[in-house]
Amino acid sequence: MLSARLFRFPSQHFLPRKMPGPSCRPLLVSACSPVEPKPKPWLLVGLGNPGKKYEGTRHSGAEIYSLPGKVDRFNEHHDLASELPHQGSQFKNRVTFGLGMGALMGGIVLSGGWVFTLTFSAAVFVGAREYFELVRSQGMTAGITPPPRYVSRICSVVCALMPIMTMFGRMGPSVTSFAFVVAIALILQRGNPRFAQLSSAIFGLFYCGYLPCFWVKLRCGLAVPALYTKIGAAWPILLGGQAHWTVGLVATLISISGVIAADTCAYLGGKMFGRTPLTNISPKKTLEGAFAGLSGCVATTIILSRILCWPTSLLSAAAFGVLNFIGSLFGDLIESMIKRDAGVKDSGSLIPGHGGLLDRVDSYIFTGALVYSFVKTGLPLFGV
Repeated sequence: MLSARLFRFPSQHFLPRKMPGPSCRPLLVSACSPVEPKPKPWLLVGLGNPGKKYEGTRHSGAEIYSLPGKVDRFNEHHDLASELPHQGSQFKNRVTFGLGMGALMGGIVLSGGWVFTLTFSAAVFVGAREYFELVRSQGMTAGITPPPRYVSRICSVVCALMPIMTMFGRMGPSVTSFAFVVAIALILQRGNPRFAQLSSAIFGLFYCGYLPCFWVKLRCGLAVPALYTKIGAAWPILLGGQAHWTVGLVATLISISGVIAADTCAYLGGKMFGRTPLTNISPKKTLEGAFAGLSGCVATTIILSRILCWPTSLLSAAAFGVLNFIGSLFGDLIESMIKRDAGVKDSGSLIPGHGGLLDRVDSYIFTGALVYSFVKTGLPLFGV
């Protein structure tokens, strides 16, 4: 049986030289720091097994020891209770900023044109900076040699210019030229250039710059009016009228909504029914959650296709939903693989409760290219 008594001593010489009894073991807990002018030390004396070793840690210059039994259990419950308000506040921040980002993204997508392109270009720049910071993290540098900082900054600026070049129809030649300039800068650097520097930089141009540009091509490049869209017929003339509702706008809205539905349903399905791990890259993802995400994405795509009257075929709408889910899932897994090798949980801290920008848009990076290719090549096979 363990018993404990709490004593307070008026001076700093508070540790008795000899404890009463052979089985006593002094355990010292001090809540004060040695830099404080008037320390108030406390002594916790426990009577226990003399052969039992008590582990201690240092905190604020004082020795802190833990006792077995009720004291440890009390501390454990106390820590758990203190984490609950923090988790509730974090969830509130995630919901608040998530709704705000959704409303802002919807307005930008509806605006289209240069509003969409310039905003997209700024987001690409931030995402590229986060990517190259991940490449330079300790987890990455333990296995590869990262590009120099000036090359990383050049690549971030180049990625931001790619959406603008896409508006002028020069994405293909510009990407090739930019990659050539980056390769020359790496080869001519001082020291010993490494292939890992070239591969990580070129992949950054592809991942953060080239792939996101397909969203610009999808939203602004497919300017054919969606003639059968009912909401377009009632759209105010001052905001563009029916001609404002193009195939690119409808496809972008449906695709973004499908990705949101996939992420939400996968999260909820994994929480309630998740049992079978999906992959070692992201241990929290499960097959049950993936199936729930696929179902939610396909259902959302079909419902919106009936409302917006595009695509007109049920089979093409279902295929569109499957493609959205595949792009969102593998985009999420690839970003998780990068963060795992970097040894970090989030790509940044830009958005409170959400992490970095890449953490929020990773599901969209590959989806834009797949959707654009499907609309330009796949839908004609369905007669759309």
